[in-house]
Amino acid sequence: MELEFIPVEDFYFALTLAVRTMEDVEKPGLVEQVRSRLLVECGQPSTVASAKQNTFNYVFRVQGIDNSPAPEVLVSVSDWQDKLRLSSDYGWILDPERKAIHTDKFKLRSQFSEQLRSYLQNWLNISLAN
Repeated sequence: MELEFIPVEDFYFALTLAVRTMEDVEKPGLVEQVRSRLLVECGQPSTVASAKQNTFNYVFRVQGIDNSPAPEVLVSVSDWQDKLRLSSDYGWILDPERKAIHTDKFKLRSQFSEQLRSYLQNWLNISLAN
């Protein structure tokens, strides 16, 4: 697994209605720790949020993970109400009416979430354990 950052200039073109929350991680100080590490690694977030419950959102294309029949995997790392939120379109695809539906990969979302969590811990040198 490798994450490719999607900067704010390209975020609109990467948007998908299939991105869904996988998990919220609540740990004192974690949100600020992740925010500061991502700022160093990626710069400005993919989207700018000014609400108290959501202050950053970094979006990535995931390399090295099969999400067929979808052509790619997107991941969002954000904060929501003082929790770290990990979201992805893994296991989802948009049907012809642009409604999100499950694919066969949906049953593997918890494994994908663990993979993502492990990747982020190693890359950002942080602990995501509760």
